Amino acid sequence: MTTTPTFPRPTPFGRVLTAMATAFHDDGSVDLEGTARIATHLVDHGHDGVVVSGTTGESPTTTVAEDGEILAAVKDAVGDRATVVAGVGTNATAHSVELAVQAEKIGVDGLLLVTPYYNKPSQAGVLHHFRTVAEATGVPVMLYDVPGRTGLAISLETYAAAIELDTVVAVKDAVGDFVRGVKLMQMGYAVYSGDDVSTLGWLAHGGSGVVSVLGHAAGPQIRRMFDAFDAGDHAAALAEFTRMLPAVDAVMGVPNYGATTAKAALQLLGVLDNRNVRGPLVPLDDDEVAALRAGLAASGLL
Repeated sequence: MTTTPTFPRPTPFGRVLTAMATAFHDDGSVDLEGTARIATHLVDHGHDGVVVSGTTGESPTTTVAEDGEILAAVKDAVGDRATVVAGVGTNATAHSVELAVQAEKIGVDGLLLVTPYYNKPSQAGVLHHFRTVAEATGVPVMLYDVPGRTGLAISLETYAAAIELDTVVAVKDAVGDFVRGVKLMQMGYAVYSGDDVSTLGWLAHGGSGVVSVLGHAAGPQIRRMFDAFDAGDHAAALAEFTRMLPAVDAVMGVPNYGATTAKAALQLLGVLDNRNVRGPLVPLDDDEVAALRAGLAASGLL
């Protein structure tokens, strides 16, 4: 069955994006060639864009200078055919401003700005942080709401005030409250799924896209799910989603999922020759890699 979608979806950064991993050499230094290779792999496999230096990119462990080098390498590799979004969220407003200004100079298409973590500011403090960083550049901003990592959710009142800022256009939602998400869309936000297991649900509720982790290994499959849903073939979209579930469980099923599982998946796919991470993360052990391999294979990804 093929029909025309019943309503338009704002897609300021495209539909399918992945919060990409950052490659490291054995000595712990940034592997810019490997990082560019990851970006190229993603864009060659169904992605409209990449998010650089998010949590999956191990941004808590990289310096401002390294962030600039990583971003420039990715921009050079894929910036002519995909959107490049820079993670600039930290729990220090001045630090985030520094990262945002650097990213604008490099020429990114968007900024990902997470709620400040650990220091747990009031909602007034959250809004002050968002406003200060957003007003530092002219680059479109995607807010990131992930209370499981930050210990703090963005209130609807803060969302309502933030959308009044000229550059704030989207949110990456890892809360998974679809009713609240519809309210955000009514405010004017493009809502991107921040959790692979929720992506099909977001599409059903009017979501714009996904910022994935599974996309490191399943870009074409995620793209097919989006294309089927957009064509009105919801049964085919559900079938694609269902086939990916073993891989979702495998990628998200270890305590330090994200960079660790993404890099191990990239190693299994031959994109990287190692699965190096920086402390406090540790690479997947052999048993964890075997479980990841089994999950990816069960979804037809290996």
